[in-house]
Amino acid sequence: MTQNRRQFLATAALGSAAVALFGCRRAEAGPPGRFEVTLTDAQWKARLSPAAYRVLRHEDTETPFTSALNKEHRAGSFLCAGCALPLFSSTTKFESGTGWPSFWRPLPNAVRNRRDGSLGMERTEVHCRRCGGHLGHVFDDGPRPTGLRYCMNGVAMTFRPGKA
Repeated sequence: MTQNRRQFLATAALGSAAVALFGCRRAEAGPPGRFEVTLTDAQWKARLSPAAYRVLRHEDTETPFTSALNKEHRAGSFLCAGCALPLFSSTTKFESGTGWPSFWRPLPNAVRNRRDGSLGMERTEVHCRRCGGHLGHVFDDGPRPTGLRYCMNGVAMTFRPGKA
């Protein structure tokens, strides 16, 4: 069977895309380190909504522009949906236009970061420091004063109104 140049290039491009999207994904290693809140997989599944379970425990990403927390503008705190640890103050939330709740700084001692090489690119993954739940990623294209954009999955958090 002969293959013309166009078929060869299309096959090569498709193969490269498949490797980049699926072949470079790491096996689920779980969150980095040991945590104060440690539950079995069955306990996490019973405690969380199906969407929160997929994001927090299996590093999924919610569909952009679907989180009610995008429109949350009251004073208060954003908490981990897994363990209720306060993560972000409403005073650091900003509209990034990405479709996910975004913040320019977490609360002190609230998160841990880990290098993420999935999808064939280097990113910095953000986890709750108390339970290890996957929250989202941090990027260096945010506003002053930090220049950071903590792009979080809304389903991984809850909101508690009150003093920010």
